[in-house]
Parts: sequence; structure tokens; C-alpha cells
Amino acid sequence: MKLRRSERMVVISNYLINNPYKLTSLNTFATKYEAAKSSISEDIAIIKKAFEESNIGEIETLTGASGGVIFTPSISREEAIAIVEDLCQKLSENNRILPGGYIYLSDLLSTPKILQNIGRIIANAFKGQKIDAVMTVATKGVPLANAVANILNVPFVIVRRDLKITEGSTVSVNYASASSDRIEKMFLSKRSLQPNSRVLIVDDFLKGGGTITGMISLLSEFDSHLVGVAVFAENAKEEREQMAYKSLLKVSEIDVKNNKVVVEVGNIFNDM
Repeated sequence: MKLRRSERMVVISNYLINNPYKLTSLNTFATKYEAAKSSISEDIAIIKKAFEESNIGEIETLTGASGGVIFTPSISREEAIAIVEDLCQKLSENNRILPGGYIYLSDLLSTPKILQNIGRIIANAFKGQKIDAVMTVATKGVPLANAVANILNVPFVIVRRDLKITEGSTVSVNYASASSDRIEKMFLSKRSLQPNSRVLIVDDFLKGGGTITGMISLLSEFDSHLVGVAVFAENAKEEREQMAYKSLLKVSEIDVKNNKVVVEVGNIFNDM
């Protein structure tokens, strides 16, 4: 398919954005668009400059026989903070408090644009680290994990609290649930995760940390390694064991009597 340079740069840009973290050889583009490899290199250089100046992402060029280009998405600190501050306002609405002191999140975690932005922010927080899979627990964490995995271009695996025959053979661990004050069990299909995988755990809301501790225990059963933990929101008042994690939002107060929620920006920007 023979294209003019301007047309070629548009389709190459689109390809890179839709295939993040994937190494693609220059020969692939040269063959597909019937252009010299040197012309493709010039195209990539122009796209690289535009992407970096616009905070779309970074393009790395690897030399050698097995070389090519890799696109890593990014988001500026200013844009990310603006997105999270808007989420703080949405989560602070007084009609979000549910019986038992829970907070209604489903509308936010079912909005595609919000999920896409959350995925961009979390993926950017772990940029530069090798991640083979994203792990979450059913069910509310699934859209979040999907969004993050989509940006990282890796699979996501779903840990379940109930055994399903469709999962095949499973591995299970017991964990202490902070919400119910009892020992519960979680399951993961043996086919879900390859040994020695580097895994990012993502969850919607962090209270006592029992669910995340359980998922970390599952990783050891698969001889896999924890890269980090990211949560959409954390309850700052909840007591929990010492745990390293990144949060987008921090719920510092839930006043059920006065129907009031106080939400602040989480710790995810501390290292950005």
C-alpha cells in the first residue's frame, strides 16, 4: 500500500498508539507502506518529536537485527492531577454514601473515558517497570484492571471469591477479610498466570487490605512476583498492615450521620 508521507505518518502514529509496549521493526512499516527504511526512520523521528512535545508518549528506537520502535504512553503530571481532582469532586457528592459507610463508585467505574484516564495514570506511575500481567479480584476491580492492562498491552487475570467450574483447575488461598472479620477463600485458575510473571495488582477500594494481601499470597503460589499495588481509592481512616501501594484518591472522612464525604488526591503523585 503506497502512501504519501503525510498519510504514512498518520497511520504509523495510529498503529503505535494502539500497540503500546510492542516492539515493531522498521521493516514491517517499510514493507507494508512500500517505502524505504530510511524514509520510515525519518517518519518515526518526526512522530517521536510530536508525541513527546504533546505528552502523548515516548518512542524508543532499538538498533540491530532485532531492533525496531516501541511506543510507551504517558500523561503529564498537570493533566493527571486535573483528572484526579475532578474525580475528587465527583466522589465528594453527598449522595454517594451507602448503608454501612460504603461509597457508591459504580457510575465512575463504568464510564469508559474515566476508566481510560485512570488506566493512563496508573500505567504511567509504573512506567519503566516490566509488567507481564495485571491482577484484580472480581467484580468491581475488573473494569479498572482491564483499563490498565489495555494501556500496558498485557493480559489481566481475575481472582474470584467463589469457585466456578468454567475456570478449570484452580489454586486457592485463605485470607482475612477486614470487612467481614473472618477468614475467606479466593481462587485463581491455574491457566491464568504463567510462572515467573511480574504482576501489577489493581483494585477499586482499599480498606483493611485483606483482599490485596490474599492476592499477593496467590502470586507466591504461581512463583510470580509483585511489581506494585494500585487502587482507585483508599480509606485513610482504616487501620491496616504496613503495605506499599499507590492510590488515586484518599477518602479522609465518611460522615454517615451528616451525609458527608471528604476526598483528597491520593499518594500516586508523590513519586511522579
